[in-house]
Parts: sequence; structure tokens; C-alpha cells
Amino acid sequence: MTPRRAFRSQAAACARLGSPFMARLLGLLCEMLDRDTALGARILDWPGDTGPHGDSVPLRLAGALHALVLDGTAPDLAAVYPPRDRTVDDASLRAILADSMARHASRLLAWLDQPPQTNEVRRSAALIPAFHLLAGQYKTPLVLSELGASAGLNLFWDRYRLDLGTAAYGPADSPVILAPGWTGTPPAPARIEVAERAGADLRPLDGAKPEDRLRALAYLWPDQPDRIARTRRALDLQGLSGAPVTRADAIDWLRGRLAARRPGHLHVVYHSIAWQYFPPAARAAGRALLAEAGAEASADAPLAHLELESDGRAEGAALHLTCWPGGRRRRLGRVDFHGRWVRWSGVGSGHGARRP
Repeated sequence: MTPRRAFRSQAAACARLGSPFMARLLGLLCEMLDRDTALGARILDWPGDTGPHGDSVPLRLAGALHALVLDGTAPDLAAVYPPRDRTVDDASLRAILADSMARHASRLLAWLDQPPQTNEVRRSAALIPAFHLLAGQYKTPLVLSELGASAGLNLFWDRYRLDLGTAAYGPADSPVILAPGWTGTPPAPARIEVAERAGADLRPLDGAKPEDRLRALAYLWPDQPDRIARTRRALDLQGLSGAPVTRADAIDWLRGRLAARRPGHLHVVYHSIAWQYFPPAARAAGRALLAEAGAEASADAPLAHLELESDGRAEGAALHLTCWPGGRRRRLGRVDFHGRWVRWSGVGSGHGARRP
């Protein structure tokens, strides 16, 4: 996808996802891009796909600008960011953006070198029922392996409270409360025992480190303060619990995780809006590894693969579950990319797992 098309596409996506400021910001940045500055030339001459299924360049730049606001580096820019942006016309916002990008060009260029870090805690609103479904079926302790885990916030799903009105999961006193719009019959809450949790990411973040907290928060959209507040609380919880995320290539790491048999445990490999960022060869290798390990799975040492990923449809992502022995892949529902709603279809549909 070309740079200008990527900015326009991402602006439209932000509007659909309830972020009018981000839509406005990316639209203005699209108009402002030119080759008269090092930053503009870098973006316009980007060597690969700049869109959401490629390098996500618009979100790289938006995150870099938000970081300037969050850490106080650019007070003039902060003055026109939410919640005060409604009083600023496009011409004034464009002028302040141009000045900020000129003043802080070197820092913005450095941020472009790294992809956005995905730390959307609300995606656990779909993962949590899936884990309860699995726990109720297998009745064994869980071993968790998350691919593309970033800060590891969705490794701690069992420490969050999910309130669906008709059902609730997790500790009642959790500082992180999830309450998505929900349709469908949720699975019954099950006894959860996590025996081991670990994740891998090329650039893991540690919630205890200020620079990592800044990066995690910067990629959240500034006109969605509830997301920012929720992520701060999750980062606090993660910082207290430690960061079980290894700096590694996800597929290489997965190979080692799958090599170890774990009798008496259900090993769940999962990822949320991360698979699309893996190179095609890595995705193929990952599926081959899972199929190979699945062929070796047994009633005493089962394996599951839980995927919350885009399937090319405009509205939300698909939630799929594959369990071995058996290896049948089933859809459990659709989920908003930010976890605002979940359309659950997993209960009663069967999901290919067998009770040990």
C-alpha cells in the first residue's frame, strides 16, 4: 500500500473505531507529507508496504507524536491534543504539527524504525471466555505461550475482571475491569489454574521501565482516555508481577516451547492481532510447527491454538480455536479490534477438543 493511501485508510479505520481525532490527525498528516523534509521523504519513499498489513507507518508516526505529548517534550502540541483539540481549527493544528515535526525530527525518525507495539488489554475480553471454555473442557492446569506478546499484558488475563452482566470471570477486586458489548451465550466460568505463562516478542516491553511504559501508551489513541487509563492499570499490575516476555523471534521461540511435553497440562499457544505482522514464511513455519506438535498431542498432554486475528473483513477480527488431538479448527466468534464488543458463537457449536 502506498504511503498516502495508507494514511487515508488508517484515518478511515480510526473513524470507524471511535477515534475522530486520530482520523483528523492522519488526514492532515497525509496532506502535509512532502519530500522537503527528511521525515516526509522517509515516509513517502518507504521501501515496503506502509499499510496496516505491512509496516503500519501511519501508526508509527502517530505514536511518535503522541509520545512527545505524553512525556511533555512538546507542550505546544499537547495543548492541541485531546481533550483540548476541539477548539483548534485545521489550519492551526497543521501549523503546530509542522513545527513539532521540524523541532523533533530526529526523535520522530528514530520512532519510525520500530513497528507499533500492540497492547490492547480489552482483547482479553474475548480470550478470557475461550480460556474458561478450555479449562471447563480439559480440567487441567494451563501452560500459556503468547506470540507477539509485547508488554505481556494479555498474558495476565486471569487477573482481570470480565463482567458480561449475565456472567463474570476473574477476581472481583481486579484493578482492570472489562465490560464489552456482548452477544451470544458465554461459557460457564471454570476453575482456572495457570501453571506457567510466557511470551515472546522481538521488542518486549517491561511495565516497570518508564521508557517502555511510554512506548506502550503512545500507540494508544489520544482521544480514547479510557483505553489509556485501563492500560496504565494493566501496566502497573504487570510491573508488580514481572515480565515473562522473552526477546526472541516468535517462531524460533515457539519451536522450543512445543518441543517440551507437559503431561497433565493443556498447553495453549495464542496471539491477538500479531500474526499478520509475521512474514509469510514465518506464518507458514508456525502453522507447520503447531501441526507437527498437534500430531504428537495426547489426551494426557493436549495442545490448543487460540487465534484472535484479522481475516480480511472490515468489521472486527475472527476468534478461532484448534485443539489436538483432533486438530479441527473452529470459529468462536468475532471481536472488535479494540475489544469493545464480542459476538460469541463458541458455546454449543463444538470446537474439536476432546475431554481427557
